[in-house]
Amino acid sequence: MMRHKGFKTADEFRDLLMNVVPSDVYYSSAYYEKPEEEMDAKGWIGADLIFDIDADHIPTPCNKQHDTWTCKNCGTSGHGTKPEKCPQCAAEKFDDINWPCDTCLERAKEETIKLIDVLGSDFGLSVNEMNIAFSGHRGYHVHVEKEAVRTLDSMARKEIVDFMMGIGLEPALLGFAVDRGLKLEDHGWKGRIAKGTYEFLLTPTESQLEDVGLKKKIASQIVHQRGKIVESWKEKGPWKTLKGIGPDNWEKISQEAVKRQSVKIDTVVTTDIHRLIRLANTLHGETGLLKIELSANAIEGFDPFRSAVAFKHGTIAVDVSDAPQFRLEDNTYGPYKNQRVELPTAAAMMLLCKGAAKIVEEKTLVQ
Repeated sequence: MMRHKGFKTADEFRDLLMNVVPSDVYYSSAYYEKPEEEMDAKGWIGADLIFDIDADHIPTPCNKQHDTWTCKNCGTSGHGTKPEKCPQCAAEKFDDINWPCDTCLERAKEETIKLIDVLGSDFGLSVNEMNIAFSGHRGYHVHVEKEAVRTLDSMARKEIVDFMMGIGLEPALLGFAVDRGLKLEDHGWKGRIAKGTYEFLLTPTESQLEDVGLKKKIASQIVHQRGKIVESWKEKGPWKTLKGIGPDNWEKISQEAVKRQSVKIDTVVTTDIHRLIRLANTLHGETGLLKIELSANAIEGFDPFRSAVAFKHGTIAVDVSDAPQFRLEDNTYGPYKNQRVELPTAAAMMLLCKGAAKIVEEKTLVQ
């Protein structure tokens, strides 16, 4: 790790990258009087406001198909999200490999679009004041590089995190009550709770409604009156339309709405006023994909497995130990298990970066 570097010109920076050839390049989101000094002597001036949305923080069913973990102590392994403790020896340290796929990256994109909307509608930021980028792995970064946010300390940024995630939010304090409810057109969290309630009541099965704490009879009533729920939003919403659903049940539903409307961000990244963040247009060392900047208007149609591919030419022969199926551009590769394959450079690089393959030496190929 090379840290505390500063450059007078862009050429100096490029020369270092060409000579060192690092796997990953980061820059500081903070501004310092003396950036090349040790941390306690740098002289902190301020920091940009950074949001990191990563599929690791978003529950998706696909992780059981492509993510693996191995206990560092006893070697026990499994698929999906790593446990807090090893089921075999109770150790807490693991080697885990997380792969990006269309499903988890689509969820990360949805959360990023939600974040952009909140920053605009509730914080008054224009899209021109946000730098948006695909991270090169399993998510997106949103940077707010605005003078007004730079001097915010960690506690102020924690308040922003709490707002984004709906932490400690009590719908009753926003004016929610069965006798008046909330409207879809309301601003801020009032409107989001209404939208979250609307979306939730239109889609779940009876068992999903029971999972949020509703009794079977109430859950059945909601499922069988979906048409009435849709019509009710044209006037005052379902708050008094659905008979027999009292304040306690609406509280459970509204809390589920908060959960669905909250933005799943990495809380540590946003509160850190000394954060290092990946440099745009550099490679991600775990995938070989690029960190790509994009506009707010372009994110919806953005395909990271097409636009972030850096290596377009050539092939590499690799011995693959274990890898799930993955896509790059228009091609799907794998799954592989103890196989030797010759792949396009970008696909081979993905496997090499994940530690799932090794390059076949030329002498081995000749033999």
